[in-house]
Amino acid sequence: MMNAYCIVLFFQLLSLTGSSESGIVGGRVAKPHSRPYMASLRVAAQHKCGGILIRKDFVLTAAHCKQSDMTVVLGAHNISKKEKSQQLIKVAEFHPHPNYTGKYDYDIMLLKLENSATLNKYVKAIGLPKKNGKIPANIDCAVAGWGKTGANEPSSDVLKETTEKMQFSFECKKIWAEYFNSHHMICTKFSKKKGGICQGDSGGPLICNSKPQGITAFTRRSDCNDPKYPHVFTKIHFFLPWIKKLMIG
Repeated sequence: MMNAYCIVLFFQLLSLTGSSESGIVGGRVAKPHSRPYMASLRVAAQHKCGGILIRKDFVLTAAHCKQSDMTVVLGAHNISKKEKSQQLIKVAEFHPHPNYTGKYDYDIMLLKLENSATLNKYVKAIGLPKKNGKIPANIDCAVAGWGKTGANEPSSDVLKETTEKMQFSFECKKIWAEYFNSHHMICTKFSKKKGGICQGDSGGPLICNSKPQGITAFTRRSDCNDPKYPHVFTKIHFFLPWIKKLMIG
């Protein structure tokens, strides 16, 4: 069985990082509030996952991030501080995809917020991609998240970001086999120097040409920074009809 690892909170004790809160490996500190759509999902005041604000009352994230009594933090740069820009809003409703089974496929979830966010220069919703938009291979896309910068590295409380390159689906299928569904997933290649997503960045976005194309799903369990194993994301535009139907309802 392949050594795949869904970045799942209840598997955190099995993670060789020893924590569910590891994050972008390598990369750089993001310019404060340059990604005003970014959300930090907290449980008991601890960052657990990322997400993106897609409407003032809805956040998009990964289904495996679901935990009870979750709070969404918007407008944050340094999540260890109580910044004036931050808005903390409780999750009123969890909507994991109905076909999600706790494994790898259909790993997407909508969070309905208890109160609508106040949109300003620190908090903005990001537009969704078009239904049939194609994402060419080999273009650079951005990823962002909070947390550790490596297995034995200290946590970064500030938002970090880096770029990863779109990979051909057939190349990902060849490596990930049954774990990769090319209809519902996209994947990226990356260098060890630039790094990329790791455990705890789940639910955060893959941004290509200023649009969110993917939701961070899984990496290789034993080493998220092994370039032989592409990083995998849930393909957002496949799920647009489901997302829009939920938001209308």
